[in-house]
Amino acid sequence: MTAAEHFLNLLASQDAVWVTVQAHRGSVPREADAWMAVFAATTVGSIGGGHLEWQAIDQARELLRQQSGARVRRYALGPSLGQCCGGEVTLQFEPVSVSDRSRLRQHFAAQRTLWTPVALFGGGHVAAALVQVLGRLPFLVHWLDSRDGIFPDTLPGNVHAEHSEPVQGAVAALATGARVLIMSFSHAEDLDVVAACLLRQRLRGDLPFIGLIGSRSKWATFSHRLAERGFSEMELAQVTCPIGITGIAGKAPEVIAVAVAAQLLQVINSNKEA
Repeated sequence: MTAAEHFLNLLASQDAVWVTVQAHRGSVPREADAWMAVFAATTVGSIGGGHLEWQAIDQARELLRQQSGARVRRYALGPSLGQCCGGEVTLQFEPVSVSDRSRLRQHFAAQRTLWTPVALFGGGHVAAALVQVLGRLPFLVHWLDSRDGIFPDTLPGNVHAEHSEPVQGAVAALATGARVLIMSFSHAEDLDVVAACLLRQRLRGDLPFIGLIGSRSKWATFSHRLAERGFSEMELAQVTCPIGITGIAGKAPEVIAVAVAAQLLQVINSNKEA
């Protein structure tokens, strides 16, 4: 369940104050549109933590007690707040109730259209761990496997699982701009998915990242076989193998999942800065 879904579920039975970052200047803990829902006894989401968040929670609960209307407040992040960021944040406090759920649901749905699509091939242990990590990040995950009954019954709200046989047949219909991660149970399937991705790149050039799990020796073997299928060195250079940021030791699925998710975030941020 995403934070937004948790917020909307709680809102069905109790009022809250929805706190959003409306503007910021200088060094701040969170960007515009970050949000936090403050209920009488709990909170969902975050606007950055620290003393800023503590004061915002206190202000929001005062509005709940007073049943006051929306208001905006500016915070300077300096010595008075005990935060050394040094910037400035403007927060909006909006009381919300069950009658606002439809509007808020539409707001979160609109935000989701801006999330990055990820195509994850393979339903093994690493993929299952990765889905749990990506389930808390702004990604829309299309999870694919050729085997029946491989996916868990419960998935994060931003993950859609699909059986595809042959699995490489799903490549043509992937979302434009999808970041592709390939980690199936079979090297033969991995090879076919990589080949399908490279063919799509040749025709459309709309898959910014193609990542393959494995070692350098695996990629050396794959490169030879893909070259035999007619792919050039320039085309093969579009594949990242191994995947995951360097410097993280360990082969446990959860460790690999964190390293791969971090690499996705790096790739997205570098594209934004380019």
